[in-house]
Amino acid sequence: MRRILFAGTVALVLVPTAAARVSLGVLGNPGRFAAQTGQRSTVGHAILGWNQGNTWGARLPVQFASHGPVPMIGFTTSRGWPNPRETITPRGVAFGQGDGYLSALNRAIADWGRTIYLRPFPEMNGHWNAYCAYTQSGRRKGGSHSTASFRKAFARVYLLVHGGTTVQLTARLRRLGLPGVTHDYEPNPFPMLRVIWNPQGYGSPNLPGNTAQAYYPGNRFVDVVGNDLYDIRGKAEWAANDRLYKAHRSKPYAIPEWGLWGIDDPAFVKRMGGWVRTHRRVELLSWFQSKAGSIFDLATKPRSRAAYRRYITPLG
Repeated sequence: MRRILFAGTVALVLVPTAAARVSLGVLGNPGRFAAQTGQRSTVGHAILGWNQGNTWGARLPVQFASHGPVPMIGFTTSRGWPNPRETITPRGVAFGQGDGYLSALNRAIADWGRTIYLRPFPEMNGHWNAYCAYTQSGRRKGGSHSTASFRKAFARVYLLVHGGTTVQLTARLRRLGLPGVTHDYEPNPFPMLRVIWNPQGYGSPNLPGNTAQAYYPGNRFVDVVGNDLYDIRGKAEWAANDRLYKAHRSKPYAIPEWGLWGIDDPAFVKRMGGWVRTHRRVELLSWFQSKAGSIFDLATKPRSRAAYRRYITPLG
């Protein structure tokens, strides 16, 4: 099997505890973002499509390191990101049709051997994602995309990337009603590997069956709970964020994506800084995104950029 080969020589950076400083990250150019905000980004965010990276091999031997010191790798079920074309269904993942990719991820993480976040299927209760159980109009997509299929898919991802022997993994999978595996997987224990379960705090469509909790696979299969929070036209779903935080009191918390949707709103940035300081289970806060021309780019938001330097950069 071809591996995803990500090697690097950077030093291990430990994820902070609740009493320590927060890890700050960004999707995009960390050097450019540092020039804007003074932030030293310890977490580099990347989002992949399904099977993306499976054939990179030795051509990109420092891929993880390029998102370091601590990479945060999200991945979807689509051909690429943000390509919406679906490659595999949640049920397909759950029943082992994607085990080749998960095996490659498992090996790549073992080769990396340092702290890393894995973010499978983010914003799963958002209709724009192929793995959401609902369409924008509120129609259920069916069994292959049901929340039950998603929960089992997430559990399988969690078990395989964390690794174990064939006997161990097969026993755990069969207790979930899923097929076993055919070979051993490298051990990637927590806290080195930290798998983030990352819905939105509210569903879109906002239906009882499309809540964040409907997609929760259970505490055994989640290392960190995350939420994405954007300021869209001056409105951010803070109440939903609070509910998600309170619903998982035993788990560390992260904001893997947050940003300003085409507006300059320093009050939002200030509020985020205050919220993180008063919620001690938060271990990660990552901006989306640093890219010239993006509607999220702080280059066009001078008041928010100043607020970021004042209220966010000192957190890290």
